[in-house]
Amino acid sequence: MSILAPTSPERLVDTSGRPYFLWDDDMTLETFRKRLRDPDPEVRAYFVGKLMRQAKPDDVFSFVSVREIEAEWVRIDRYLGKTREFWRWLLERWSQQSNGDR
Repeated sequence: MSILAPTSPERLVDTSGRPYFLWDDDMTLETFRKRLRDPDPEVRAYFVGKLMRQAKPDDVFSFVSVREIEAEWVRIDRYLGKTREFWRWLLERWSQQSNGDR
């Protein structure tokens, strides 16, 4: 059972296909997903950071895993802005829990 409550697919994007968390960028959900898988680690880090900064935390995990965030933390960290401390706290709390399914 998941304790997360991600945004439903029909509410995730607007009529043009842009995710709500990309309000400042004219990009479709499909293009955004491609950026998250870009071969350049800096491009991936920028878009994961943007996701973490602008989306509901529950929605973040619809796109990336905790392990992916932890593996790229050094790159992602600089893109988190005012949300940096929240994400540090959350990841620390989870790392203190058992290594069960996150």
